[in-house]
Amino acid sequence: MRGFLQPAVRPQTNDAQRAFQALARHRRTKLARAAHTTLVKADQWSRGDATLPEVASALEAALAALQAKHAKAKKG
Repeated sequence: MRGFLQPAVRPQTNDAQRAFQALARHRRTKLARAAHTTLVKADQWSRGDATLPEVASALEAALAALQAKHAKAKKG
């Protein structure tokens, strides 16, 4: 039972990763395709797993573009 007194190691996710997790599978697929990656890698990024920095920045940019589009549509 070595190590049972240590806290569990949990990946830290940011707001963008949590927002990506909340999206529907079809929308996540579209964003992954826009970021030139696969849905598997995009989901790994959203869980906080290790991914390439290029993939992470591309997914964050695609998610920011989606959020800006929704904010603009809501504004009128």
